[in-house]
Amino acid sequence: MKKHLQFAVAVLVTVLVTGCGFHLRSSPSLPDNINTVAIESARAHAPLARALDKRLNVYGLSSIDTVSAQSVSIYLLPEKLERQLLSVYPSGQVAEYELIYVVRYRVQFPDKEAVMAQFEVVRDYQDDPDQVLAKSRELELMLSEMRDEAADIMIRRLSSQAVAAPVSADK
Repeated sequence: MKKHLQFAVAVLVTVLVTGCGFHLRSSPSLPDNINTVAIESARAHAPLARALDKRLNVYGLSSIDTVSAQSVSIYLLPEKLERQLLSVYPSGQVAEYELIYVVRYRVQFPDKEAVMAQFEVVRDYQDDPDQVLAKSRELELMLSEMRDEAADIMIRRLSSQAVAAPVSADK
């Protein structure tokens, strides 16, 4: 009787979890013959390129310096950081910003045309004019986290872009 109850509870939990749309995330599914990514950037030593290179290992991919016939090529266009005012102190000094990190890049898969992509990573940042040094360090850490998140987004999008990329007419 106890086993039947445990089984019924397990089935009920499974139905409820899948019914709400939950699904486990897996590593990106790229074609089996692709396991290397060449990272190129408009700016030498771009922080996003370093973050992307660091995050590739987490997903079981490796980076290479030159494009090969079986590698994916990611060309990073200059990223942009925008700040929008959210609130001010009664004195008129800025209290809070919205940071918008805009990432643009081009992906080239073997034997396919390049695909352009763009997305934004958004964070709120509270400023304090009395703690300039601490807030500047906090901003640096926040930008680093935004770059890491952007790198994760780019890697996760590779699988959908591999399917969506049109085949080149060269062949």
